Amino acid sequence: MGTKTEDETETGTPTGTTAGPDEQVTEQPGEPAAEDLVEPAGGPSGVGQGAAAVVSAALGVVSLTGSWLGTVAAARETLVGQLRTAADAGVATQVKEIYGDAWHTSALWGGLFALTALIVGAVVLVRPAFGTPGRTAQAPWIKSVAWAGVALGVVGLLLAVLKYTDVLLGLPATG
Repeated sequence: MGTKTEDETETGTPTGTTAGPDEQVTEQPGEPAAEDLVEPAGGPSGVGQGAAAVVSAALGVVSLTGSWLGTVAAARETLVGQLRTAADAGVATQVKEIYGDAWHTSALWGGLFALTALIVGAVVLVRPAFGTPGRTAQAPWIKSVAWAGVALGVVGLLLAVLKYTDVLLGLPATG
């Protein structure tokens, strides 16, 4: 075979190349071992955490923009208010029963979506603390999206409370 260079192992195979079935491969110093590059079977890959972070952000957006469920519940409450209100009821009673209850129902559903976004985002952020010891790293994008979900949830919850308590866009005064 001739003389061996520094880049060859005892078997004559250059370092970093694939060896035959009976040959051993040595790795360059400072390079990660092949088993370190592969995720262990059953190990956390972050897919679930990433999906939960995206769900959190989406729920936060829904809490701010409104949902189909909230719209249907508010329309139902409007119908119930119309059925309950007598024809000779005063204007204040009609406004409260027909519009006020629907407004509060819409705020309640927005608040539920916001609270769910807040909880899901918080769970994603604290999840690494309860995972496999030594594997607390979480992809930066997962943290960013989870924080966005938490922030949107807080804003949505605040707006829902202000809307429900009539501080924000309360019913008009009837007089």
